[in-house]
Amino acid sequence: MPRPRKCRKVCCLPESNLFGPLNKMNLDSEIIIMTVEEYEAIRLIDLEGMMQEQCAERMNVARTTVQRIYNDARKKLAGSLVNGNVLKIEGGDYKLCDESEEMNRCIRCSRHSFEQNNKYNDEKQ
Repeated sequence: MPRPRKCRKVCCLPESNLFGPLNKMNLDSEIIIMTVEEYEAIRLIDLEGMMQEQCAERMNVARTTVQRIYNDARKKLAGSLVNGNVLKIEGGDYKLCDESEEMNRCIRCSRHSFEQNNKYNDEKQ
C-alpha cells in the first residue's frame, strides 16, 4: 500500500490562474494544468531565489520532492511558452500556510500581516 501524500505548505494562491497567448481563439484546446504546489516551487526558487533545501523546508516536504515538483513545473512552463499553450494553475495537494505561524514566514505573508497591522493602527488613531 503506498504511503499517503503529504500536503505541501503553500503561502498563498496566485492572483491570476490563467496564462497564455493573447491571440489564441479557442482557449479550451491544449490547456496545460499546473498544480498550486508547482506554482509555489517556481515562486520560491525562481522569484524568491531560494535553494531547493530552503524551498523544501518552507513547503514541509523532502528536497527530492521539491526537485520533482520543480522539474514538472518547468516542463509545463516551457511547453506553454514554446508551443503557445494556455497555462492554468489549479488543484494539487496543498495547505495554505497559517498566518499565525511566526517561523519561516514568507515575504508575501509578512507583507500581508504588515499591511493589516498598519491598517489596524491607522484606524486606532
